[in-house]
Amino acid sequence: MARYTGPTTRIARKFGEAIFGYDKHFEKRKYPPGQHGPSKRRKQSTEYSTQLMEKQKVKYTYGVLERQFRNLFKKASRKQGMTGENLLKLLESRLDNVVFRLGLAPTRRAARQLVSHRHITVNGKIVNVPSCQIKPGDRISVKEKSRSMEAITTSLNQKGKQFSWLDWNDDAMEGTFINMPDRESIPEKINEQLIVELYSK
Repeated sequence: MARYTGPTTRIARKFGEAIFGYDKHFEKRKYPPGQHGPSKRRKQSTEYSTQLMEKQKVKYTYGVLERQFRNLFKKASRKQGMTGENLLKLLESRLDNVVFRLGLAPTRRAARQLVSHRHITVNGKIVNVPSCQIKPGDRISVKEKSRSMEAITTSLNQKGKQFSWLDWNDDAMEGTFINMPDRESIPEKINEQLIVELYSK
């Protein structure tokens, strides 16, 4: 399965945001990598480069490769409503992202690993495809044999924010995808309009 496996701190520094979650190395040096990184006199960005950077940031944030991202954008553009918001909703409804949002894993990378290693079920059936699209009403749970895994229990104990479009049952170790999230509910700092403008050229 193709995915980005390179250094995360370097990418986070490139965008100036901890897009992969808390990173102590990023906190020490938040400026872009390279000898000119700390300089305030960096070359002014063009409109195209700003749009491209925003697209790249979203791809790295959600762990999606170029072809997957392009296909998701086409799918979003065919749906009713605003294309940018539709795109974010499709990204948020990926199985690996839902597992991450439910608090079963500390990062999307870890969530993707849980899914691909067959620890997660959807509506009672094991699904090992991280890009699987979850629909409203779907039930996401941890396979019974995997419920005592230290990685999962530790992540649940450190669980942070609850999300309005997800419901979690601790006793059953099962979550429900209630509905597609509103744009205002998605916490990522993303300007989706820049991506729409980029693909409109």
